Amino acid sequence: MKERKMNYKVIDGVAYDEHGDALFLEENKKDYTLLVPTMLPIHFALLKQMLKEFGYSVELLESKGMEVAQTGLKYVHNDTCYPATLVIGQLMDAVLSGKYDTHKIALVISQTGGGCRASNYLFLLKKALKKAGLSYIPVLSFNFSGLDTQPGFRFTIPQFYNLAKCLLYGDLLMLLKNQCLPYEVNKGEADRLVQFWVEKLSNEFKDKKNLKYKHVKANFEPIVESFSKIELNVVPKPKVGIVGEIFVKYSPLGNNDLEDFLYREGAEVYVPGLLDFMLYCIYNNVIDYDFYGMKKIKAVVSKLIYKFLLKKEQDIIDAVKKSGKFVPPSLFDDTIKSRKGYISKGVKMGEGWLLTAEMIELVERGFGNIICTQPFGCLPNHIVGKGMMKEIRERNPEANIIAIDYDASASKINQENRIKLMLSNAKEKLLENKED
Repeated sequence: MKERKMNYKVIDGVAYDEHGDALFLEENKKDYTLLVPTMLPIHFALLKQMLKEFGYSVELLESKGMEVAQTGLKYVHNDTCYPATLVIGQLMDAVLSGKYDTHKIALVISQTGGGCRASNYLFLLKKALKKAGLSYIPVLSFNFSGLDTQPGFRFTIPQFYNLAKCLLYGDLLMLLKNQCLPYEVNKGEADRLVQFWVEKLSNEFKDKKNLKYKHVKANFEPIVESFSKIELNVVPKPKVGIVGEIFVKYSPLGNNDLEDFLYREGAEVYVPGLLDFMLYCIYNNVIDYDFYGMKKIKAVVSKLIYKFLLKKEQDIIDAVKKSGKFVPPSLFDDTIKSRKGYISKGVKMGEGWLLTAEMIELVERGFGNIICTQPFGCLPNHIVGKGMMKEIRERNPEANIIAIDYDASASKINQENRIKLMLSNAKEKLLENKED
């Protein structure tokens, strides 16, 4: 991918574009540190190492607590969705902490490019920096939609492919950990094994031959085999699935450590993999052509990428199935089919039809106890999440679904009390089934 030619001016050692935004140039890679908010701990630890192999110095931000949200509220209007408040709050908290030389850092923020407010995060962060007198700090957008580019932060197709390998590893490790952790005899063994593989795979990235997909695929079975050796005491536990807006679904910061809370309450947790969300975004380009008459070439290319990644997902499924000890994820083609009769594929704002499909699929997989995590006031997800619950319950009486709103003003105690009520219903059903 060729670097774009652009005009810029340099003021006090900082390059600015024609709009007055700070630029991250190719030469900045050698002495700048990229600050990245963490969403999925396992995946992002692997992504960090991969970005290092691309020549970037990266630090993941893992600050938690209400102070992050309060910092966000100083710089973001409280009508803006909660994920923006948290992500921008976490970045601004780091920038203002005094820990970093603000002339040697750049901030990374992801954008989906969809029709919701997530497409405005980049500009909200720039506005926050300007308000704090720090507009000389470059802001880098991690997106696949061409929303914003920087001369020194551009990836080639092979590099995107290598990032996708981190995603495959991350999904597999998350799946296996979630199936072991509630039942492990030696507490902490699953977490230690995850850390072992994150370190091992990160070291492997340093040798380019280990990035060939043949080697990546060969790693799937040893990973599964290592988790199969964990001693488990499998007793009946409530099986809980987590769906919702992508940030609060995955981020411990966004959902108040929801997974840890569920484990402490004696539940087994299932969280759909990040690959499914990526496939959803890619597949939506095909839908845009079929439903809305968008460019055919984009649909054709997207369909090829979709089929390519689907084969990689099948490789993970095959490796998990081979062990005979773990339940594999569903192929995304089956996820698409599960929403049929409930919601149109044309409903694609936010998590769109995927959120509904994931709830239905979880019920079919035996995870009928579902928590739908939603930022307060997130219109798309209230429609495809909370708005679809009645229909799902009517067709699936075993479904035990609740929607939990997450916001800076929301009470964690109230959230957990509602979840405990859902879990008590789930435990009652377990007892009834045992007596039968």
